Amino acid sequence: MKFAHIADLHIGKRVHDFSMLEDQRYILDQMLGIFVEQEVDGVLIAGDVYDKTVPSAEAVQLFDEFITRLAKEKIPVYMISGNHDSAERLSFGAKLFESSGIFISQVYNGEMKRIELEDQYGPVSVYLLPFLKPATVRHALQREDINTYEEGVVAALQECEIDRLQRNILVAHQFVTGANRSDSEETSVGGLDNVSAEVFEGFDYVALGHIHRPQKMGRETLRYSGTPLKYSFSEADHKKLVTIVELLEKGNVEISMVPLVPMRDMRKMRGTYMEVIAKESYTAENKMDYLQITLMDEEDVPGALQKLRTVYPNLMRLEYDNKRTRENREVQAVEAQEQKSELELFGEFYELLNNEPMKEEQAEFVEKLIQDLKEARA
Repeated sequence: MKFAHIADLHIGKRVHDFSMLEDQRYILDQMLGIFVEQEVDGVLIAGDVYDKTVPSAEAVQLFDEFITRLAKEKIPVYMISGNHDSAERLSFGAKLFESSGIFISQVYNGEMKRIELEDQYGPVSVYLLPFLKPATVRHALQREDINTYEEGVVAALQECEIDRLQRNILVAHQFVTGANRSDSEETSVGGLDNVSAEVFEGFDYVALGHIHRPQKMGRETLRYSGTPLKYSFSEADHKKLVTIVELLEKGNVEISMVPLVPMRDMRKMRGTYMEVIAKESYTAENKMDYLQITLMDEEDVPGALQKLRTVYPNLMRLEYDNKRTRENREVQAVEAQEQKSELELFGEFYELLNNEPMKEEQAEFVEKLIQDLKEARA
């Protein structure tokens, strides 16, 4: 049984205020062609279908066209929600879609969705585990001992009885410890969202989403497919692809990669203003790419952004790297840290972790705790 593994479509995303919808339509068309050419038996979509929990009408329309075309090609879809998705919105009409071969994870209620398939080698179970936070699992299972992401995922997996004698696939959207991240991903301070690879040992293949660089995590069969497009300049060197997974008899999994070619690449250029302008002659075929240009002139070039965009229309970002900017960055970094109180720093940490600011009574408690610690050290 052969599957295509994709994730992190982020449909509707804007990068440096440039809409990526046209590029996303182009790459979705390309992926559909790959699925047909590879004669896959299903597509695993490992979360972050949309870039926002409330996607635009244009984003919803584009994804609707994509899964409708998959249904017309009779290619089943096994899809979960990611941290950028609204699980409630993504799963709307899920039971109705199943008649067309579109299987979507439900809002987590203590059970994982399981789809049973069969081929010449026997049964295959596909499990759909949407992005989980500890509080979600704690509430669903009525367990007060779940405080970390790993504890939440472990508890969710323990609730389903996995027959390890048959072949099992898991589609999940979590951060596995050790994965290489990119600037375009949401992160938790201190690695609090980490889940160890050992958690997923019971599965023959784990189709992961959340990390934007394609990579394996320890074993060949525990993989991030990565995004189909580059969504930040930290990804400029990434090779985007579709992961093809073929399950043969139990214990025999073959994996291959099919490269994706974007409508417009994302590249970095560096040099003085005159050097960058001169590069036009030998980058003419690529001048429609999305660019980050770093000028190394010691003095700012008046109107540089507008002038450069007459040559490179999709210049997304312009910055300077010279003695002045390097000194400013160092000073700003030091001043920013020095000017914040312990309470402010803790408040930022709390908000990153919980997606909401501390309540007044919580702030008062933390402030008293900080004061007590200072007095104890005095």
